[in-house]
Amino acid sequence: MLKHLSNSADARSVAGDDVPLRILLASYRSHPHVGGQGVYVRHLSKALLELGHSVDVASGPPYPELAPGVGLVKLPSLDLFSEDNALAAIRSKHFASWSDVSEWLSHNSGAFGEPYAFGRRLRRFVDNNPGRYDVIHDNQTLARALLKIRKTVPVVTTLHHPISIDLKLALQSEKRWWMRMLIRRWHRFVRMQAQVARKLDPILTVSEASKNAAMRDFGVPSQSFHVVPNGVDQTIFKPDLDIRRDENMIVTTASADTPLKGLPVLIKAFAQIASDFPKLRLVVIGRLRNGPTKDAIAAAGLRDRIEFRGGISQEEIARLFCQAAIMVSPSLFEGFGMPAAEAMACAAPVIVSTGGALPEVAGEAGLITPKGDASALAAAMADLLLNPAKRNAIGEASLARAREVFSWPRHARGAVALYRKALETHAHH
Repeated sequence: MLKHLSNSADARSVAGDDVPLRILLASYRSHPHVGGQGVYVRHLSKALLELGHSVDVASGPPYPELAPGVGLVKLPSLDLFSEDNALAAIRSKHFASWSDVSEWLSHNSGAFGEPYAFGRRLRRFVDNNPGRYDVIHDNQTLARALLKIRKTVPVVTTLHHPISIDLKLALQSEKRWWMRMLIRRWHRFVRMQAQVARKLDPILTVSEASKNAAMRDFGVPSQSFHVVPNGVDQTIFKPDLDIRRDENMIVTTASADTPLKGLPVLIKAFAQIASDFPKLRLVVIGRLRNGPTKDAIAAAGLRDRIEFRGGISQEEIARLFCQAAIMVSPSLFEGFGMPAAEAMACAAPVIVSTGGALPEVAGEAGLITPKGDASALAAAMADLLLNPAKRNAIGEASLARAREVFSWPRHARGAVALYRKALETHAHH
């Protein structure tokens, strides 16, 4: 009876917690290394597979690197960011698709049209494959099409953090009126995401800080949210007893030179203690671009003591976390704060700011300083540099916390509980 029943999504919700689900994880772009989206879908899909479910990932380019056994459904966008001339990238065949035309128009008028266009492509794929999936798990696309998709298939979405925060901080730090106009135009998709988030339930989010920000900025009711911390790949991010900690090396990460990441605050703090610790150097995982960080380094006269390492592998990043005397995460806001969690899994002593979820990530283990406060950060770094025993204690506490809390299997189990909840709600409607 159960075998026959399990062909329908409704039956699966009734059949109990051990029936494997057919899951489609959807992500509009999933770069394997840059930004968190590709990392999230790779690890979540692998963990879901290991729990016994069948998983496909639907993605626009760049496509993710997935574990064997996870299917990839390619939903090609125009991928206009990789075009030398985005204006000339449209072909006559594209005019048959509003998804393509809308993406091209948005991009060439300074807006970000990928989430909306991806949603339309996803809906077409789901409509063309009725009954193939029990649940769709959206990775922060929050496109309008999801509201139509969920009429036939239950939808769960992950909201890492509302992009409205990036918009606010970008506007705060930009004085030129025309640039402010462009920034607003680019972020127009945020309005769509807010409208869709208000209507979706359940929403998985990775921290209380993200939940609170989405309630405030998007007006999403509290009961829609379920907080499950992200996992960390602990096959890569783990202590290495062969690597000695370098007491003159501080490590931080900067995936983008935006005010959000707080790197200029760390540069100022480093400048305050540089003369007291003449051998101290800062290694930034990321590339130095023209922008606030470059200006801050020039102002502090510290070019020869700050090194940028861009395009390095996860293994090389883990090695730096194992070498660091201190890992600092100075962000003004993080919806989670993956680099801090990864550093903790390598037993690195961490100092984080009060930006968003970082205090939740550090817990009782790491040191926490007020976001944007360079002097407080300088004092905390000096304190740890002068106190090896305190550093070791923080490193050990960080490792214990990472092992207990930042687990992908745990995140996947939390997601599955939401899938079952969504299936049950769907069955009753």
